[in-house]
Amino acid sequence: METIQELSGKLANGSKTAVALTEESLAKIESTKNLNAYISVLNERALQKAAESDKRRAEGKTLGALDGIPVAVKDNMCIEGTRTTAASKILENFVAPYTATAIEKLEAAGAIIVGKTNMDEFAMGSSNETSYFGKVINPLDESRVPGGSSGGSAVAVASGTVACALGSDTGGSIRQPAACTGVVGLKPTYGRVSRYGLLAYASSLDQIGPFGATVKDAATLLGAICGIDPHDNTTSTRPTEDFTAKLDAGVKGKVIGVPKEYFGEGLDAECKAAIEGMLGKLEAEGATLKEISLPHISYAVSSYYIIATAEASSNLSRYDGVRYGYRSKEARKLFDLYAKSRSEGFGKEVQRRILLGSYVLSAGFYDAYYVQAQKVRRLITDDFNKAFESCDVIASPTMPGLPLKCGMNESDPMAVYLSDIYTVSLNLSGLPGVSVPCGMAGGLPVGLQWIGKPFQEADLLSVAAATEKLNK
Repeated sequence: METIQELSGKLANGSKTAVALTEESLAKIESTKNLNAYISVLNERALQKAAESDKRRAEGKTLGALDGIPVAVKDNMCIEGTRTTAASKILENFVAPYTATAIEKLEAAGAIIVGKTNMDEFAMGSSNETSYFGKVINPLDESRVPGGSSGGSAVAVASGTVACALGSDTGGSIRQPAACTGVVGLKPTYGRVSRYGLLAYASSLDQIGPFGATVKDAATLLGAICGIDPHDNTTSTRPTEDFTAKLDAGVKGKVIGVPKEYFGEGLDAECKAAIEGMLGKLEAEGATLKEISLPHISYAVSSYYIIATAEASSNLSRYDGVRYGYRSKEARKLFDLYAKSRSEGFGKEVQRRILLGSYVLSAGFYDAYYVQAQKVRRLITDDFNKAFESCDVIASPTMPGLPLKCGMNESDPMAVYLSDIYTVSLNLSGLPGVSVPCGMAGGLPVGLQWIGKPFQEADLLSVAAATEKLNK
């Protein structure tokens, strides 16, 4: 995997042009089609943007480190005039009429979007097996899933088709596939990156974030896409930072919180050994390990799936066969149009979550489920706030074990849901988190998740960079 810095250096010294890098990226996408990482490849558009980048460079008007660098984006982010499917039959032929703010910012920095990556349908899944366009293959072990829902973006980076990519994270959908494929995946603080142009799953949980071959790549990409957006009133007014500024700071003097609830029953022994081994190395580098408690964390998965499915049932009600998207040819009456278009257009997992969400929002169950889940969400957030009074960052596994075997989404869906046990709490609390490789187990990489204070991504990434350095 070549990094942004390596590719940018080739552009700067003239050994490569943006067009040449884009052609190489497109050729790699073609040669790795068996991985099914992409839904749409934007050959013509990408080469045109690359030519524009070369022209800027020739005129001395280069836009920065990302100018001329091929990038992939998850296929739930709109790009005007291109197909945006969310990996669903219901949007199979939908062409976006506008561009997502995060994509606009990327292209304003000169990045070349080469393709739209495969994903779990409407970002609902943790295995990347629910896509209407077929499952994504993990290049490290084809018998195991690449993680989801942003598995296509993770595989695009892991297979070397691009140096970096964008995904979206609703309950771990960036961090979990990053761990499965041995790359870096970052979920920023809620509100750090605009969600305008991101097809919504659960609006209070969704967040766009970067994948990179290295921590520096992820930090570089985050710097390009964050910032306030008048189209999204949940974006923070905080100014954009240089997230690469503290990457060499190390961990000396840092207090690392280690939640006792995260390192007990349910965590694979080999994964635990790899993570604890890395924590020992960081301690030797001058960090202090401090045991902490997150007493309400055991309720995170339950409250997450109530809140996420409730918001999904509301957000996906717009796909009704009337204004856009798939329309059933069998419908003869208005109700049939709604029912048949949705039952034929949505896959099983999406239907399951819509039904669950409608149930918990229904009269008689709203207070018993949805209101209670929101109360638990507050308690979990308070647990993190209290923990951060005595530590700088929190360490956790990204996943409870190795990537799941293919097919478990059908045979054991509960195991798939529980694979997000360490990640969903960050979406409930809005905190930033990054998964970085920290060792091996069973011949596969193990992800260590670092959890940071709100809007302290620069400090969080400095610890991730120290982990990365010790893992080499």
